[in-house]
Amino acid sequence: MLSSANGDSVMKTLPGDEIRQVQWRFSDRFDLQMLVQSARSVARGLVARLVASGARNTHEWTEEKAQMLTAFDEAGITSVFMDPQDGGYIEGPKNFALALLAFELAWVDGGAATGSLAGNLALEPIKEKGTEEQRSHYMKLCVPPAPGDTRKAWRGAFALTEPIPYVGVDTGVLGGKVRIARWNDGEEPILHVEKRGRFITNMGFANFVCAAVDSDDPRIKGSCMVILEEGDPGVFDRGTPTKKLVHQLSSTTDPVFSLDIPASRIIGGYSVKDGVIVPQWNHSQIIESVFRRTRVTVGLMTSAKLLSAIEPVIRYQRGRFRGGASGAEGTPRHDLGLQMKEDPLHRLVDVWATGEASASLGFATARLFDEFDPLERETERLLRDMNVGPGRAQMRTMMEAQKRAVQFLEESAEHESGRGFARATSLPDDTLVRFAITDAITNVLCPATKLWNTGHGANMMREAVSLMGGYGITEDCPGFLGMKWMDAQLEATYEGPEAVQRRQLSVTMANELFLAVFRGWIREMRGAASEYPETGACTLASAMELWLWSLTYLLEGKDADGRPLFKDQRQGVTFPVADALSWLLASRCQILDTIELAARGAEAGLDADALPGYVRFFSDLCHVQAARAAGETSRVCSLLVYGYNRHPGWKDPGACLTDEELVSAESLVPGSAAGIAGTADAMGVDGTRATKAGPCAGHEGLETFQRLQKRLHACLSGSALAKDRAARALTSVSIPEALDYPV
Repeated sequence: MLSSANGDSVMKTLPGDEIRQVQWRFSDRFDLQMLVQSARSVARGLVARLVASGARNTHEWTEEKAQMLTAFDEAGITSVFMDPQDGGYIEGPKNFALALLAFELAWVDGGAATGSLAGNLALEPIKEKGTEEQRSHYMKLCVPPAPGDTRKAWRGAFALTEPIPYVGVDTGVLGGKVRIARWNDGEEPILHVEKRGRFITNMGFANFVCAAVDSDDPRIKGSCMVILEEGDPGVFDRGTPTKKLVHQLSSTTDPVFSLDIPASRIIGGYSVKDGVIVPQWNHSQIIESVFRRTRVTVGLMTSAKLLSAIEPVIRYQRGRFRGGASGAEGTPRHDLGLQMKEDPLHRLVDVWATGEASASLGFATARLFDEFDPLERETERLLRDMNVGPGRAQMRTMMEAQKRAVQFLEESAEHESGRGFARATSLPDDTLVRFAITDAITNVLCPATKLWNTGHGANMMREAVSLMGGYGITEDCPGFLGMKWMDAQLEATYEGPEAVQRRQLSVTMANELFLAVFRGWIREMRGAASEYPETGACTLASAMELWLWSLTYLLEGKDADGRPLFKDQRQGVTFPVADALSWLLASRCQILDTIELAARGAEAGLDADALPGYVRFFSDLCHVQAARAAGETSRVCSLLVYGYNRHPGWKDPGACLTDEELVSAESLVPGSAAGIAGTADAMGVDGTRATKAGPCAGHEGLETFQRLQKRLHACLSGSALAKDRAARALTSVSIPEALDYPV
């Protein structure tokens, strides 16, 4: 906890790796620290030189760009995805490792990060749902060769649904088709696949493709995903390069496939029932398993862009007036430049606070998936041992587990009462209960990360670019900020645009189990507010309470026409609520990371003299971001809670009273006219009334909402002071003489 003696502590230098390792919880993971350094050397070395030399100015995949593949292999980046038995070097789940990798590469260029991640995305369906034989075969093929090994590593691509010309219209409508080419007695069926893709990454060099296809044959049931190889009989046309405005360092084309493949290439395998091939997994099941993880890394790519903008903007602001006659060395104009003014400082604080919150949300979600992956496999094994197959039996079993989970959380809440700040409650020994709780959280955090990080993050990248003046839209802008701003627009559409994430959140955030978890998070923030008041945790807790009350109201309420408010197709209600929740989740994770730094920084070996300054600064950023999240939540909730009630008009029955009626009412019930008399709702004896639409709208049944909102507004106390402190810190923080990668 910060003491009052540390209140004047100031951050002296930009945060380095030792700070981030504590905040993002990998100070004890030497393997991940080395991965960060390897990825950084490639990003700020080769990749930065490619961008600076104009490699982004062409759509084609060139030999110059292909150098990145070799660099990825040599730096161990390609092997991160694989398990040790397949040639990798990181044990256990790798969601967090891949998140760090994406962050480091995207710090310099989003296309380079995408190219690396797309190879992992191609393997993800095989890893998550493939047979043991498929996993072993393709993982080993994709591992870079060891010294002395003459083979070449395979590269993969992922082709989902995007048919020409209706790219991205509906991820449930498949453009690819599969049918049986031949099926001789006693032999494996041979399938014929027709697939046209759009915007497929890595196709300029991919040796295999995981493609989603739908049955075009009564002897094949439903949809599936299949593995296509470049040597298969037929057409493996890589297609023409996509004319992208962004991410030009990644290879993207519109491929065409017309291939014959063995049925063993169906991902996950198949069975034969009554002469019909039945895939183990349909394409939707595979996609759900894949995207619930890979969306997080895309979200962190935008976080990296925001945080990478801080140093170039500070340098630009301070040097803005140097060289002019009125800016002699040693004067405030020379030393501070634009930082003499409050506006550019406050705007930069907003950019930095957004970057911190989005990174905290993304890395917290990635760490949670590392916990979830083994739990998911343990649950699958347990269900098999219980002879609970897929379908209704499994649904009933998991519904019972969810009820036990809610009961567990309610009982935990009683025990936590009065304990002050405490991190998440430890989970019980019941595997199904642990799975149910973790599953409910990941189902919300994953789309929230993708939605908020890339959606709001892209908007804030525009703000970062604007802080560079005209320099921000030039090719030689320090930090490539203009390019990063453009790249962020594409990241907001990757793996489902914002509407897809909002749609998923509108379902998962109303889950009874998640709401029970959310109540625990409110208590968590209340406890944090008592021990770490500088973080704005009190503001956030009040905003979370307002959001929860509003959601409950909307779930049960109806509009003025009697129609239910919270329904699947009523996206004018569900989508804004999802947006508000994402703001709250990001702020919560940011606060927890700052508390981690305050509580664990000393034992992690951080400089005892410098630590209070960092904690002070990050606490102020938390307070700023919590206030912004509270403002967004208050705005959204007010609009929805009040907005679907019809405003009363002057002609409505009983809409207003005359002055005489007010006097009569007062004589019968003293004080009854106090809320009306003297206001614009009263009508004169001559029928005159105020020039407005009608009487003031009532608020019957909304007293609790008004009380919560009033408390939230009061909880904003101190947030502007925190922003002032953070802005002042920007004027004195030391930055390197030059960026550590070329411009």
